[in-house]
Amino acid sequence: MIKRLLGERLRRGAGQYPVVLLTGPRQSGKTTLCRAVFADKDYVSFENPDNREFAQKDPRGFLDLYPDGAVFDEIQKSPHLLSYLQGIVDSKKKNGMYILTGSQNLLLLKSVQQSLAGRVDVLKLLPFCMGEIRPLINDLSRDEILYTGFYPRLYDQKLNPTEAMRNYVETYVQRDVREILNIKNLSSFQNFLKLCAGRIGQVLNMSSLGNDIGLSHTTVREWLSILEASYIIYLLPAYYRNFNKRIIKSPKLYFTDVGMACYLLGIEKPRQVGRDPLLGGLFENLVLTEILKYYWAHGRNAPMYFFRDNVGNEVDCVIEKARNLIAVEIKAGKTVNSDWFKGLNYLLRLYPKGIISRNIVCGIERSTRREKINVYSYNKICDLYSQSE
Repeated sequence: MIKRLLGERLRRGAGQYPVVLLTGPRQSGKTTLCRAVFADKDYVSFENPDNREFAQKDPRGFLDLYPDGAVFDEIQKSPHLLSYLQGIVDSKKKNGMYILTGSQNLLLLKSVQQSLAGRVDVLKLLPFCMGEIRPLINDLSRDEILYTGFYPRLYDQKLNPTEAMRNYVETYVQRDVREILNIKNLSSFQNFLKLCAGRIGQVLNMSSLGNDIGLSHTTVREWLSILEASYIIYLLPAYYRNFNKRIIKSPKLYFTDVGMACYLLGIEKPRQVGRDPLLGGLFENLVLTEILKYYWAHGRNAPMYFFRDNVGNEVDCVIEKARNLIAVEIKAGKTVNSDWFKGLNYLLRLYPKGIISRNIVCGIERSTRREKINVYSYNKICDLYSQSE
């Protein structure tokens, strides 16, 4: 098993709380991680209809089978159990009793907040980060990494990324979303996913998105909320504090796995990635989700934003640290260009005392430094993390 960065934080959470909830997209490795870290605990999957039926008809009898706790996988399929867990953990007062996993954040967290407030540590697991699978991707090019993405089964089973993503979207994404929203016209939802991929790295305009597919603003908002809650997309908020100028406040749209975005864009070979007009957005997606994974792997919320004003001055990512900013520009190119520095220099003039560092992450092979700006290879993005500690 490939060691996950979240493993240590998961173990620590179990030492501090009676219940730990691990959420994230399907097939991100939640079950594998929990069974490895808590190998001494009983394991129950609620994907199994027999387990669901037993838990539904006789919840107390079901829980009596696990007096010392257990790993309950896909707990969102039996959310009524959470109320019973509250009484057990309150009476036994023992940390690390129940380890729960779930992949539908919206409904699951609502149930958890109602039943287990103050008793649960909530952690999030996305697919592999580059650091976790460094030996497996050392020989891969930038475009091969973008095309493949980071879902564990791709590396464990050596699957074809296009085929794997097609199966993933059809068997998990569409099924889960249809269960929640009861979507009758599946083709509309499929087109909606593709339109979202076509807007990767762009400021979200729900009216434009709705017009392109013939959906109301309300429906677009609802579908986006479900995709975000299911960890399929990630909406990067705008940073607009401490500025007097007119700042864009809508979020930018990304996918939690860049390989899925490539699939939805119709990319079927790595060589197509470099020629795709959305290469820049795909590369941004890679870098931003790597930063996001770093924070979530340490059990922290990601203080990540983008900056853009109404005349087009922009910085792809600003990371807030003690009310100051780490500024990051992201470029897919392999040759450092002077134009890359404009947004960073503008932000420094706008906020001269609040910028801790200015950074560029790009497609170069070796990191360097230019004009007091750190220029990192995407292969060395871990060097950027140390600034946020």
